[in-house]
Order: sequence, then C-alpha cells, then structure tokens
Amino acid sequence: MNEFRLFASIAERDVLRYTPAGIPIVAAKLLHSSTQSEAGIARVVEFEITALAAGKISEQFDHADLGGTYQFTGFLARRNRNSRTLVFHITGFE
Repeated sequence: MNEFRLFASIAERDVLRYTPAGIPIVAAKLLHSSTQSEAGIARVVEFEITALAAGKISEQFDHADLGGTYQFTGFLARRNRNSRTLVFHITGFE
C-alpha cells in the first residue's frame, strides 16, 4: 500500500491552474521538521518535499494559510514516467 502521512508547513505554493483535461491542480513545497527516534537515539529530521493537490482538494489547498502547519495525507509517485524524483500527491489535509 502506498499511503503517506506528514505533518508539514506550506513553504511555497504555485497559483491554481488547470490541466488540459480541465482538472484544477496546485503545486507546492512542504517543509517538515521533527525529532524521531532511531536505534534509541533522538534524530532531528528536516526536509522539503514537492507536493501536488489535484481535483476538489486543490481548491481547499489553494486557500490554506501559507506557512500554516497541517497534517497531509496522500501517496508518493514519480514526477513522470521516466523520472526517479518522487512527488507527494495530497489527497487530504486538516
């Protein structure tokens, strides 16, 4: 199963656009920072991840506060068929 859940803040967000099929889509950069336990040792984890919100959720995401922290759910997929780069596809957030 490919299910990804992440607490992150919206660092950057592009303007809402539409695909050639008429589907609304918003691209963004999410910023995560937390402390995780690995092998019994506390480890600071910080990263930025590229994200996409498509369809109905994109309009809700477009109105979310820039810099606001949310719990995002979705899945990971390649940027395109020939790419090794992953993109987080947002299917929900609160």
